[in-house]
Amino acid sequence: MKIAFSPCPNDTFVFHALVHGLIPGAPRFQVTYADIDKTNGWVASGEGPDVLKISYAALPWALEHYTLLPCGGALGRGCGPLILSGAALGGTTEAAALAGRRVAVPSERSTAYLLFRLWAARHVPGGVGDIVVMPFHEIMPAVRDGSIDAGLVIHEARFTYASYGLTMMTDLGSWWETDTGLPIPLGAIVARRSLDQEAIAQWIRASVEYAWAHPTESEAYVLQHAQEMSPEVAKAHIELYVNAYTADLGRSGLEAVQALLGRAAEEGLVPAVDVQRL
Repeated sequence: MKIAFSPCPNDTFVFHALVHGLIPGAPRFQVTYADIDKTNGWVASGEGPDVLKISYAALPWALEHYTLLPCGGALGRGCGPLILSGAALGGTTEAAALAGRRVAVPSERSTAYLLFRLWAARHVPGGVGDIVVMPFHEIMPAVRDGSIDAGLVIHEARFTYASYGLTMMTDLGSWWETDTGLPIPLGAIVARRSLDQEAIAQWIRASVEYAWAHPTESEAYVLQHAQEMSPEVAKAHIELYVNAYTADLGRSGLEAVQALLGRAAEEGLVPAVDVQRL
């Protein structure tokens, strides 16, 4: 069975047991490590692996070929995307300064970008300028060097942006939580509709539980794929993004997904889906 997820610590931590043959009854998984922009594209084309980690924002395009699994993903509180500014904007925190500016984003179908568009519609008069898609690890250097006016960042950037001399303009997660009272739906796990959804969910949930029960076993694997991240940052990353929602989406997690896709559809940002059937 083929699976694709990012090399980020939360994903490698969650799937370590599954891809290393430590879950009884699970088949052998062939792994592709890919940036979220790639997996979002694969799932929309229907040509991706059997199981993928994608953005919740890409889910409307995935549902023809894939279905949402209730575990393995990334939702939470205090873990949302950030908008960062640098020298090009004088390190400002004023949202209006983004009007007409070039902003780097990690994927056009990322949850981060969808949240940004919902936020910008209310806070940036006249709208932003050009949107430039970049791998997320290239965004902060581009903002620091002035080739991009501002950047939308995810993952461990929450812990490292100050080292690039950047300023946080807005925490989109905090904005979403204040506005809705719901957790932030970031990354989803989907599986092909032709497969045994229940079995795959059981294997993934078992992998999450194994990771929590044996937290040191995955350390070497996590750091191998962590793109020069320090062990301390990797640990903080895991603690932030791997939580109760990873084991079970639950009612509040599902409500968060329904709210995100419902709002986005009303704004014409994503195709409308029957969110009550997710």
